[in-house]
Amino acid sequence: MKFIDHTIIQVIAGNGGNGCVNFRREKYIPKGGPDGGDGGDGGNIWLESNNNLNTLIDLRFKKIFQAPHGENGSGRNCSGKKGDDIKIYVPIGTKIINYQTREIIGDLIKHKQKMLIAKGGWHGLGNTRFKSSINRTPRQRTLGTIGEKRDIQLELILIADVGTLGMPNAGKSTLVKNISGAKTKIANYPFTTLNPVLGSVSIQDKKFIIADIPGIIKDASQGSGLGIHFLKHLERCKILLHIVDLCPTDYSSPIENIKIVLNELKKYNTSLYKKPRWLVLNKIDLIKSSEIEKIISQIKNFLRIKEKFYLISSIKKTGIKKLCSDIVLYLKK
Repeated sequence: MKFIDHTIIQVIAGNGGNGCVNFRREKYIPKGGPDGGDGGDGGNIWLESNNNLNTLIDLRFKKIFQAPHGENGSGRNCSGKKGDDIKIYVPIGTKIINYQTREIIGDLIKHKQKMLIAKGGWHGLGNTRFKSSINRTPRQRTLGTIGEKRDIQLELILIADVGTLGMPNAGKSTLVKNISGAKTKIANYPFTTLNPVLGSVSIQDKKFIIADIPGIIKDASQGSGLGIHFLKHLERCKILLHIVDLCPTDYSSPIENIKIVLNELKKYNTSLYKKPRWLVLNKIDLIKSSEIEKIISQIKNFLRIKEKFYLISSIKKTGIKKLCSDIVLYLKK
């Protein structure tokens, strides 16, 4: 199924039914009193999160949701039928935004969490409601009110404890696949990961969710590669793993690659840039230990960053157990 993480829909709640003006007309009761009933309320529109969904693709094709109107009232004090509510199902992690005002209406982060996004109109009152000791034959009634109408932007932001980021072919997908069994695509060419993938990791009777997102390249913020909009799926993560290829096939500098990713991260979102981040130096099986020490020294001297360092080999699974154990300990805090 194609991964769609944003869409715009229009929601139109039902109008309230009108109240009725009517008087009793029965045999032997020549002057029957008022018996006009109320109208019915208009149908509401709800959003509900569901953990069986992982994309907004169904809402890419159906853009308008109209709830039924409430029926008008009738004689014999019969109220009109209420309009049925409409429920729209979305994946967990869906953020709801008012398209016109850009106001964040809500965020659905739990299974079966519901939110009212368009309220139906209020019912009109029948003439029975206006009967009094000085007004025995009221001819007043009220009309039902108009239901709410909104343009809603839906943004899916995946819920994960840990997120990975780095250049293409840094070994992010291999790491996620080896520790979680996630069905990520792995190949020896750039951008094998085209959409975010979630994996569940179990260790020491504990579990955490890890997210694999497409690689970031220079000028991704300008639209190069796959861009940087996938970085939004790291916003809910408690910690980021910056995967660095120590032996790039294009002979680029690991240090320069680190700078590129951090620069693009900072351009996207300052708060995401400041999120706890560990530096994971990958593919140590392809480089001499003396070279590794040299690179680490250069990172400390030139970048002056405080990230925690890990040396791993995703393909050989070297250092992965220690990394996962430390993640579990960190998430316990």
